[in-house]
Amino acid sequence: MGGNSQTCCYDMVHYGHSNQLRQARAMGGYLIVGVHTDEEISQHKGPPVFTQEERYKMVKAIKWVDEIVPGAPYVTTLETLDKYNCDFCVHGNDITLTVDGKDTYEEVKNAGRYRECQRTQGVSTTDLVGRMLLMTKAHHSIEVTLDYQKHQDNLSKDARGHSPWTGVSQFLQTSQKIMQFASGKEPSPGDTIIYVAGAFDLFHIGHIDFLEKVYSLAEKPYVIVGLHFDQEVNHYKRKNYPIMNIHERTLSVLACRYVAEVVIGAPYSVSADLLDHFKVDIVCHGKTDVLPDRDGSDPYAEPKRRAIFRVVDSGNSLTTDDIVQRIIKNRLEYEARNQKKEAKELAVFEAQQRREQLINGHKD
Repeated sequence: MGGNSQTCCYDMVHYGHSNQLRQARAMGGYLIVGVHTDEEISQHKGPPVFTQEERYKMVKAIKWVDEIVPGAPYVTTLETLDKYNCDFCVHGNDITLTVDGKDTYEEVKNAGRYRECQRTQGVSTTDLVGRMLLMTKAHHSIEVTLDYQKHQDNLSKDARGHSPWTGVSQFLQTSQKIMQFASGKEPSPGDTIIYVAGAFDLFHIGHIDFLEKVYSLAEKPYVIVGLHFDQEVNHYKRKNYPIMNIHERTLSVLACRYVAEVVIGAPYSVSADLLDHFKVDIVCHGKTDVLPDRDGSDPYAEPKRRAIFRVVDSGNSLTTDDIVQRIIKNRLEYEARNQKKEAKELAVFEAQQRREQLINGHKD
């Protein structure tokens, strides 16, 4: 049976990408994902946040992906689909343009081998970069400040108007969305229940390497991730963290193939009640510093008392703060990238509207 394919930059892989891949996987029996090189992205869009090797690994870790094609061409052709035995190609209902403003899926669309999935409202790489650059807590609330709105304008909007594909909108969590992302699997007899906790903000390759290492600790692992509430994360991370709110972080972590369950709003200290409730066998933490709880106590005192605490070295020291520093370092390039992207999209959108008006005019 032939598979279906999806190609993208997958720069800063977020739950919006994961949701597209979930939808794409549901359209066929096997999902092959093409990921572009740094060179291709730089040519058509601007500087990527993550390296191609980091992006390949991040996409592989999404649980709906069966296979990836490293270095996939930016323009998807029929030749590419046939090469990987794909029946059709899937993309979100936004538009992807080449450096000269052409639709990258034109050939497969004309051949009837293109399908569309719904873009996830409330998230885009543009918006996440904006949150990092502005370093404000405005993204935690529905009431967006004027400063944040002004920065969004600078980052993602062309002076002449607003592209419907690059714009920023509020993310609204629903129980249905969580159900779509969750595995729904209970632990089986013989499973090793492993618990880890943290912010897992801007879910990235550092988190993936850590969870993969944790997953490899047992023959039949059942990994539970405890996510701290936004206020708790801000208490120990400071600045404007977390960049993604608790709902966004929940979906990001649930999309990872190494994770079986998420505790939304886990306590900072790993309590006896939590360990007993989930029948936890092992509690893991990375090599990063563990800050004391508000009362000065060790948050891992109970698992240490039970001799089930382990420090896991993932071999990857990348942190969310490192990613923010990458963005800030290339701030002007990212702003220029998004403004150019917006201008190209707006030109295509306006052309589409003019065609529709002409067609409707002829009908009248």
